[in-house]
Amino acid sequence: MFENLTDRLTATFKGLRGQGRLTEDNIKSTLREVRMALLEADVALPVVRDFIGRVRERAVGQEVTRSVTPGQVFVKIVNDELVATMGESNAALDLAAQPPAVVMLAGLQGAGKTTSAGKLARWLREEQKKSVMLVSTDVYRPAAIDQLERLAGEVEVAFHPSSADQDPVAIAEGALEEARKRFIDVVIVDTAGRLHVDEAMMDEVARLQAAVEPVETLFVVDSMTGQDAANTAKAFNDALPLTGVVLTKTDGDARGGAALSVRAITGKPIKFLGSGEKLKALEPFHPDRVANRILGMGDVVSLVEEAERTVDKEKAEKLVRKVKKGKGFDLADLRDQLEQMQKMGGMAGLMDKLPGMGKMPKGLDDQAGDSQVRQMIAIVNGMTPQERRHPDLIKGSRKRRIATGAGVQVQDVNRLLKQYTQMRKMMKKLKGGNMTKMMRGMGGKLPGGGGGMPF
Repeated sequence: MFENLTDRLTATFKGLRGQGRLTEDNIKSTLREVRMALLEADVALPVVRDFIGRVRERAVGQEVTRSVTPGQVFVKIVNDELVATMGESNAALDLAAQPPAVVMLAGLQGAGKTTSAGKLARWLREEQKKSVMLVSTDVYRPAAIDQLERLAGEVEVAFHPSSADQDPVAIAEGALEEARKRFIDVVIVDTAGRLHVDEAMMDEVARLQAAVEPVETLFVVDSMTGQDAANTAKAFNDALPLTGVVLTKTDGDARGGAALSVRAITGKPIKFLGSGEKLKALEPFHPDRVANRILGMGDVVSLVEEAERTVDKEKAEKLVRKVKKGKGFDLADLRDQLEQMQKMGGMAGLMDKLPGMGKMPKGLDDQAGDSQVRQMIAIVNGMTPQERRHPDLIKGSRKRRIATGAGVQVQDVNRLLKQYTQMRKMMKKLKGGNMTKMMRGMGGKLPGGGGGMPF
């Protein structure tokens, strides 16, 4: 998300940072570039006007002209105003209610409501330690009910059954009654969608809301619809008392206009970003972190939090002890590291959050592709335990067997072994905890150089 906007703004600010001082002229031309970048990102025109107006007011004032590094201060002003546009800070779910607290999801058909319900249930159970029940009131699409039941099983939460011949309000009330008996903390109600905003849909959702009195009514919207997402959110907000927005399919949106428009147009905070179909692909929306990512500054805080949640600390500590003792880094260890990386969202997810990665050569995306990581894991899985411990055993016939088993070419096996050898050399320099030697050996470059390992 935001790739196009990041590229445009980075190029604009690159020239600005070299200026000894800022003048009315170069501020004017830079603001014009920022305006074009926002419009190309499909940010709503009223939002762009307000944003540029606020930045101009601060940029031409004493704040910038008296600064020692005016170019950097200008970038900070843009960063601050991006944060202000998107909502200052994370708006957490308000679940302070007599259990069960009800969270209702509304939105158009195809926006990703049902998948988001499953993702949110997993997040509440794993991150917030809440007991959760899912229920579908979409009586018009039996497949949606079946899908939600399957998702409930996958994320290990309760599911209240429903059928096409029932009234949506009766379904929701029945789920609440069952949840009270089972002492469930949160009930997530997935509602029916339509292909467009219509009166009948709004009436049904309004009836549901009046019946179950949700503490959170979240509007789920496809981010790829750009500023239309913000306009649709406004239409729903005019009909329903929304408490927040869930932006879905952000992995397919290179522009990011919806994220920058929704809060300004609806006045409602974005609470979550969803990406892809994986049930872990949902993250709380932090405007300050997103602004950093837009400006190519990375999002190290989210990266650390992700590591805290997903990295197997016991395995990591075991590897550190092993390397320090000089026991060697084998292919099983390499596979463990690749699998940990996948749990953290793969290379694409990691690179999106690392500072400066927006400036990396485009070719690195291919080198660091998640498909390559999956291929490497498949190759290691095709080896015997003895081969993983002693890679020197892997010669001609063994390479052919491993390649066939992994569905790759022999040269792919050779490439993995070469990358592993480079990694092992660096790990040897860590013996005794000597990080300085390893960094000197890397020469400040990515391990594996050219076509080497992507980390």
